[in-house]
Amino acid sequence: MKLVLKTVQPRQGLAWVTQSWKLFGRAPLALTGLFGTFLFVALLLLFLPLVGGMLVVVALPMLSLVMMMGSAAAARGHLVPPSLLLAPLKADALRRNRLLVMGALYAASTLIVLLLSEGLDGGKFAELQQLMASGLETEAQRQQAQALLEDPELRNAMVMRLVLTGLLSIPFWYAPALVWWGGQGVAQSLFSSVLALWQSKGAFAVYLATWFALIAVGGSLLGLLLQGLGAGQLLGALAMPFGLTLSVVFYISLYTMFVQTFGAADRPEGHEGTEDETPGPGSDNPPPLNPPA
Repeated sequence: MKLVLKTVQPRQGLAWVTQSWKLFGRAPLALTGLFGTFLFVALLLLFLPLVGGMLVVVALPMLSLVMMMGSAAAARGHLVPPSLLLAPLKADALRRNRLLVMGALYAASTLIVLLLSEGLDGGKFAELQQLMASGLETEAQRQQAQALLEDPELRNAMVMRLVLTGLLSIPFWYAPALVWWGGQGVAQSLFSSVLALWQSKGAFAVYLATWFALIAVGGSLLGLLLQGLGAGQLLGALAMPFGLTLSVVFYISLYTMFVQTFGAADRPEGHEGTEDETPGPGSDNPPPLNPPA
């Protein structure tokens, strides 16, 4: 399938988020189950010494592809089985190898970002993580954590970590889908992803702003509601399902972004779809679940 990069208006960034919630509503349990299955497998991999954590990072680009495939299935009213996680590994050798190389590149790049960040903060972020994991049970631990949070060196390093992680995500944003549905090579797909995000930078900025607002407002409203009901102690318990739902919908939004940013070259004139259209059964926007022959 030959894909063509389309022009995207800035206001489409908001539609990407709203359409992803609509699509989530079509198969919430199935899509959450697909993501949850990955989390379970990732947890098992973390028990492997030395290589477990790296394997999880290698698999992240494939996770975005699998969630896009699951979203495509939900859009058509099809089942979204957890076995979909294995689809990239069952692909033809060329696509499978390209995805594995991409995963390895992502893992190596992530490692470089972590090493640079640790060099900037002198290991203080890792120290803070250990303190948080301990539960801050003693007054000494709480004071130590507070001192680290107020450390300007650590704050600067955390900002740098966030910036570098954001920049790293750009070439990998659409790359797995471009390998799978567009048949592109690793280098070409990474370049195409950067080009696509740059060309739709206005919509992408609106998209990011919408997500930041959604997380901030949603978290605040949840906290206020529980406080008003006198159930503030439940905030911690509800934070996990709230975060899980947001994560699933975020991955679904990658699909809505992709199908409206790239179109098939042989599509007839006048069939670009409208900006308020949610990809669904019968739509000529979504790519097929299986890669083209």
